[in-house]
Amino acid sequence: MALACAWSVALFGVDGLAVEIEADVGVGQPKTQLLGLPDKALHESKERVKAAVRNTDEEWPKQRVVLGLSPAAMPKGGSGYDLAIACATLAASKAVPPDKLGGTVLIGELSLDGRVRHVRGVLPALLAARRAGLRRAIVPHDALPEAALVDGVDVLGAGRLGDVLAWLRGEAHSLKPPPPHENPPLPAPPDLADVVGQPEARWALEVAAAGGHHLLLTGPPGTGKTMLAERLVGLLPPLSRDEALAVTAVHSVAGMLAAEAPLVAAPPFMSLHHTSSITALVGGGSGLAKPGAVSRAHRGVLFLDEACEFGPRTLEALRTALEDGEIRLARRDGIVRYPARFQLVLATNPCPCAPAKEIDCCCTSIVRRRYAARLSGPLLDRVDIRVRMRPLTAMSGVEVGEPEPTAVVRERVLKARARAAARWSAHGYDWRTNAEVPGPVLRREFGLPRSTTALLDRGLAGGVLTGRGADRCLRVAWTLSDLAEADQPTADHVAAALEFRERRSA
Repeated sequence: MALACAWSVALFGVDGLAVEIEADVGVGQPKTQLLGLPDKALHESKERVKAAVRNTDEEWPKQRVVLGLSPAAMPKGGSGYDLAIACATLAASKAVPPDKLGGTVLIGELSLDGRVRHVRGVLPALLAARRAGLRRAIVPHDALPEAALVDGVDVLGAGRLGDVLAWLRGEAHSLKPPPPHENPPLPAPPDLADVVGQPEARWALEVAAAGGHHLLLTGPPGTGKTMLAERLVGLLPPLSRDEALAVTAVHSVAGMLAAEAPLVAAPPFMSLHHTSSITALVGGGSGLAKPGAVSRAHRGVLFLDEACEFGPRTLEALRTALEDGEIRLARRDGIVRYPARFQLVLATNPCPCAPAKEIDCCCTSIVRRRYAARLSGPLLDRVDIRVRMRPLTAMSGVEVGEPEPTAVVRERVLKARARAAARWSAHGYDWRTNAEVPGPVLRREFGLPRSTTALLDRGLAGGVLTGRGADRCLRVAWTLSDLAEADQPTADHVAAALEFRERRSA
């Protein structure tokens, strides 16, 4: 009887856990038994691995093979365990030395002819392996640019199972290290100067970018709602290294990474069609849930055009993510958690007929109210800034003025964000935007004079504002003061923040 061990990683969303794969080759009828709660794809790996071993001119053991995946009580799935299963089994049968398997994580699917195929989630898997103390990894060649993003792990790439076996036998150059690689320069985002007119909406976009606030744009077709939403990411600062890795991990699990640009260095922009399902929005699927648009937009912008055309259940599914900054999805094989701290931009027409000018509207007041009510009160309560866009009356000339380009506006946004980050960090907090600050902290530690917040008090007393709405007004007021380079909000800033919330779409 012979025993050998190898390492792989089980992924649960973007969280991972190192899995020890034990192979026992002993006396008995030729049979391969897989233990450790495998799903169907993993259960089929027995036949894939056998064929890959045979087609690599190696011999599969003619005795009984028992494969144990520990922790045994944790469900495991996917095809990424194939390479580790093959190496552990051949080491147990004395076909290859087991020495190098200790401290090495092996990730990859095997084709029947022995090629090592790419699998999703290599980046979060290696981050989990590093936390478990594994300092060497073998991954498919195609995954090398992604795997090289993880510091502290010696990464090697394999094209075929034979290359890995040769490396185990001492051929040091059979596996390739990651090639020198740099992300290509980021493409220039669309310029804000392209948007004609709409000074109110442009100012609202700047405030939203400076404070990380959610935004609702209401207006007839052709007023630039989509153009403004697409230009929001150009106003945001680049992602920090930790943020970029967190975003890249989600995109890796979703299978959206490009080999030529493995690191998502710029805030992502996600846009969904109004026919999209709840699963497309928040994530889902059988077994373990896959990430949806709210997670793929993490640290970026999620844009829902024609928001009133989305199903009510789909829109209401946003509420938890907007509050918590993450989404938790329970499915058959367990609960997964994905980050979902994004800026939401909603765009909608004021009514179903959506004429170019309001005087041409054929909708009754009841129809207009019913249409606007598709965005529920609890959802709108989480949207900090609401803007009513007006039809264009001119394409050029004095009426329009010279629009500011993205570079000019972005400079003001970055200064305001720097002021906010410095203020919160000076008090021991790591919030980067005003939108992240909890209401109790604003009210207790950064409370404003009663004369400054008198309008909010009247709004609460009259039922115009909820407690959540008042907190969000305070956050917007702090952003306005940061843009104005003031030490704290004034009554005018609070009034402007309240005005942003009181604008209605009908």
